[in-house]
Amino acid sequence: MIKLQLDITMHSPIIAQDDLTGKRSEIPQRITPINLGHLEYRWALRLQVRLAEARRQEEIGDVLLLVQHPPVITFGRGGGAEDLRITPEALRQAGIGLHQTERGGRATYHGPGQLVAYPILKLPNDDLHTYVWRLEQVILDVLGSFGIAATRVERHPGALVGNDKIAAIGVAVRQGVTMHGLALNVDPPLEHFKLIVPCGIADKGVTSMRQVLGHPVDFEAVESAFVRAFA
Repeated sequence: MIKLQLDITMHSPIIAQDDLTGKRSEIPQRITPINLGHLEYRWALRLQVRLAEARRQEEIGDVLLLVQHPPVITFGRGGGAEDLRITPEALRQAGIGLHQTERGGRATYHGPGQLVAYPILKLPNDDLHTYVWRLEQVILDVLGSFGIAATRVERHPGALVGNDKIAAIGVAVRQGVTMHGLALNVDPPLEHFKLIVPCGIADKGVTSMRQVLGHPVDFEAVESAFVRAFA
């Protein structure tokens, strides 16, 4: 997996072209996984935009970005202030960011301890339904490899354990290339989800892998399992 180098001066992520074409990888891959580490949401979004355009122009191959964000709430196309349980000002005072995005879905929370994945790939035939189903299957496979039985959520892309949501999906497709993606709760601060109506689902709770298993979970092991499942 490629580790991203950051331009500290410009605060802008930089990826070598050879990295994205896989020329430096010892093992040929259909999609190149890139671990961004901890990165602010706005910079990850800018990087997605740059990579998506490069993918449209066939300058790079398919890319899978993995990242953890500082605490932030994002709204999808269907979400807005009505999904907040506190005021935007109170969020800012708590050090939690707020962003409107073009992805599908409503409000979601991102923060440390949550694995966020942004696939930047050419979508055959613009088949969004099948793509989302496959993302859900990746989540189910990863959770299953840790002994967690999860199910799909009808009309709400993601995964449930019992009555609690453990993963959310919100994607966008422009000119046949995907952006945004999914978030899997490994061990985030669950109290932050109480600040929103997660994904617009008021009658479901939120859980994490740690809460379900009852013990700490190796985050890097989850990342590795995710990359294997996505390949």
